[in-house]
Amino acid sequence: MISVLVVDDQDLVRAGLRTLLEADPRITVVGEAADGRAGVRLARQLRPDVVLMDIRMPGLDGLAATAAIRADATLAASRVLILTTFDDDDDIIEAVVLGAAGYLLKDTPSADLRRAVHTAAAGGNLLSPSVTRRVMEHLAAAPRQPPPDPRLAVLTERERAVLTRVGLGETNDEIGRALFISPATARTYVSRLLAKLDARDRTALAVIAHRAGLTDA
Repeated sequence: MISVLVVDDQDLVRAGLRTLLEADPRITVVGEAADGRAGVRLARQLRPDVVLMDIRMPGLDGLAATAAIRADATLAASRVLILTTFDDDDDIIEAVVLGAAGYLLKDTPSADLRRAVHTAAAGGNLLSPSVTRRVMEHLAAAPRQPPPDPRLAVLTERERAVLTRVGLGETNDEIGRALFISPATARTYVSRLLAKLDARDRTALAVIAHRAGLTDA
């Protein structure tokens, strides 16, 4: 059973999300909060698998609450899914940097929302290709020439090649075709990279690849 905490300042939205989520017998909503501060408090109390987090809330907003949850070592297993009305590039970038597992809009179909909760609980990344592309474009526009990332020194040549392909937004199947390896082998390399680079997910690997200049033409 996947436990979910819903954090949103609108009563009707919280009630609706509870109904939509619990239509799946494998999901249970264990708590609700009307602002970020209460959301952080309940997250520490309930230790949910997934926190469904709004952004625009009174007091502590969703991004600040996400930062507090991700900074709490006791909540390392809790994933934060941003669910908001606002499709704003700055919010998306900040959510990714803060460690959110995904960024969804409130017009997301109910079945897709439930799938997103399952994916987040399993450790997956919920950024759509369009959102990932916007994150990468933002990084590409940022000032270059950062100091070398010392973590890359421990990578083999093949691991660097896989990291580069991840940075280009390729799937395991696409990486396999490009490097003449099987998708399963590509997945194994990605898992090694996550461990070696202490990265949360593929998006974090892509950010590392871009910042290191691996994806530059």
